[in-house]
Amino acid sequence: MTSSLDGRDGSLDPELTQASQTTALAKATIGPYRLLQLVGEGGMGEVWLAEQVRPVHRQVALKIIKAGMDTAQVIARFEAERQALALMDHPAIARVFDAGATTQGRPYFVMEYVRGESITSYVTRHKLSIPDRIDLFVQMCEGVQHAHQKGIIHRDLKPSNILVTLQNDRPVPKIIDFGVAKAVTHSLTERTLYTELGALVGTPEYMSPEQAELSGVDIDTRTDVYALGVVLYELLTGILPFELRERSLDEIRRTIREVDPPRPSIKVTTSVDSVGPSTSSGDAARIASQLRGDLDWITMKALEKDRTRRYATIGELAADLQRHLDNQPVLASPPSVVYRADKFVRRHRAGAAVAAGVLLLLLGFAITMTMQARRIARERDRANQEAEVSRRVQDFLTGLFQVASPSEARGSSITAREILDQGAKRIDTELGAQPEVQAQLMHTMSSVYRGLGLFGHAQTLLERALETRRRVLGPEHPDTLRSINLLADLYRNQGRLNEAEKLLRADLDVLGRTLGPDDIETFKATNTLARILARTGGSPEEALKLLEDALPRERRAFGPEHEVTIASTFELAITYDALGRGKEAEKLYGDVVAARRRVLGPEHPLTLFSMYVQAGRLAGDHRYQEAEHLYGEVLETQRRILGSEHQDTLHTMLGLGATYFNEHRYTDADKVYDEALSVARRVPNNPVIAMLFYNRACWAAIQSRRQESLADLKQAVDHGFRRADEMATDEDLKSLHGDPRFNAILAEVTRLAAAK
Repeated sequence: MTSSLDGRDGSLDPELTQASQTTALAKATIGPYRLLQLVGEGGMGEVWLAEQVRPVHRQVALKIIKAGMDTAQVIARFEAERQALALMDHPAIARVFDAGATTQGRPYFVMEYVRGESITSYVTRHKLSIPDRIDLFVQMCEGVQHAHQKGIIHRDLKPSNILVTLQNDRPVPKIIDFGVAKAVTHSLTERTLYTELGALVGTPEYMSPEQAELSGVDIDTRTDVYALGVVLYELLTGILPFELRERSLDEIRRTIREVDPPRPSIKVTTSVDSVGPSTSSGDAARIASQLRGDLDWITMKALEKDRTRRYATIGELAADLQRHLDNQPVLASPPSVVYRADKFVRRHRAGAAVAAGVLLLLLGFAITMTMQARRIARERDRANQEAEVSRRVQDFLTGLFQVASPSEARGSSITAREILDQGAKRIDTELGAQPEVQAQLMHTMSSVYRGLGLFGHAQTLLERALETRRRVLGPEHPDTLRSINLLADLYRNQGRLNEAEKLLRADLDVLGRTLGPDDIETFKATNTLARILARTGGSPEEALKLLEDALPRERRAFGPEHEVTIASTFELAITYDALGRGKEAEKLYGDVVAARRRVLGPEHPLTLFSMYVQAGRLAGDHRYQEAEHLYGEVLETQRRILGSEHQDTLHTMLGLGATYFNEHRYTDADKVYDEALSVARRVPNNPVIAMLFYNRACWAAIQSRRQESLADLKQAVDHGFRRADEMATDEDLKSLHGDPRFNAILAEVTRLAAAK
């Protein structure tokens, strides 16, 4: 009989030893998870392979605090890891599905089960070449950079925490175990999380010099840069920079802080233990020649004792490795003309061979080198400028979140919305002399407001960001074009379709000329324009032409499961709908929902929006019960994830109410709409209110309740109603415009709309 950790008869006796409790866990269930096998354990927790039995069946990894280890500090670290993973959404980071605690109070969380092996084991077993190892390492860097952007430092990056798994026969790294992660911009948990003085946090072989200080303070993202430098060293040479086993704590700390390791190219030729990417010990000289130069410089820059001399970000480290793969000069290199000439020759071997015998071509080579050096200097200056802007943005946001600290809040509760509003005000007072930083922050914060459904706040910030970027960066700078794209999509959200279309058509011409037709920003603008053309009945044929041209190129450039490809597929489904090709649309809706569930997860706002539109398609086919079920599923999740006042939640209530009406469940429809109106009125200038009144007026007209219909339509006008074909949210409601009972009422309201 299987025991249970959340039932009465299956509760574990707290007096059991740790070993016996682990044995008991092997037969246990925790909530909807049946534990199958212990797959790993660390200082504070155990990781189990488990089977989720409801509401879906799948294998997951369940991490639970060890019996007897649930001290306040350990629970705080465990909760910090859980919260750190929950903040992140990246293909290179294991996703979190669920979290909770057993009846004995032992916290656990459930995350994606990664079938793989450590990155060093994988590259050794498959005998990957150095370029292939670097490519895998760069993918992993992108995941760590994502964590840093979320304000999370891993602090224990090492090969056993970087697993490699196969996806579509392609190796993909997955970062796990954020057990000693540190939040750099905010508190991860309500519990106190601290490092005891004199206790090493992390793994000594991969520990940065500042971690070895044991002060537990002033750790930043460059700590992870150092750890990845050690991992890179090990990937290139097959061995660690230092052997620290069987050394005293003082000797370990001294080595980490004071001793410089040999360069990788020297290590592979002097160590008998080196395996690296070679197939035999006789390859050591060949490998050393591949490491000498770029890879020596890059690795040693990442391992600098003085962190001010390391790469400032993981992104810079990854970018330098990519420059090496592309035979471009790396920023870690000594700036010698000989080095740059060598890079040029590697990229242009045939041309250089011919040029060697012709004096005129030698002169051309010298001129080319000079021009290239100037271009590299400009790129370096631009990169330094972008890094400075990024640093200032980070400093501003860090200071902004400090208002939530006890010393600043003085006992008051500070909400995320209040912090956001305060930041919007401080942009003018504190950053007036830094227009690039100011524009970057306004662009970013407008995206946050838009995600909250606060379109008016988002519009004000975004229009100012665009004005500043046009003035400071120029009308064709990539950042300016990104702001134009976002503003056009925001206008679409607000129903300002003519303005959005005009902005996008002009923007597409510039994007195609500057960034190219296959740039991601060009594809995003194309998708938004197609959305406007298809959904408003403007020109679905033009939308179809745009999407059928873009979609094959997106699949080639980004793959079938990149969000821009999925978004185009979604818009194509909507266009098919507008053209009356319902069966083709239905299949694509299903494909989009399935893809977003896989890539983004079942609770991501884009996944929920796809399901909402799919429910509308079912209602359009008069499959009302199926539509009602899907609307209900989406609404329940949106209320929990986005909140009742979010625009997406209110739109789903619109759809559900229309479905009830079509099923002649008028009481249920009125109840949903009354609730939606009550919630919508709590948000100033809420555009959904006009749609709610309009739809309710349509239903009253069908039932010959003329006075109620007229009153609701007047309310719709007062809240911004203009065009009936834009307000209708259901095909049945759009058909009302030919109903004589409705036309008489609409004629009266049209006069009101024109007067406004």
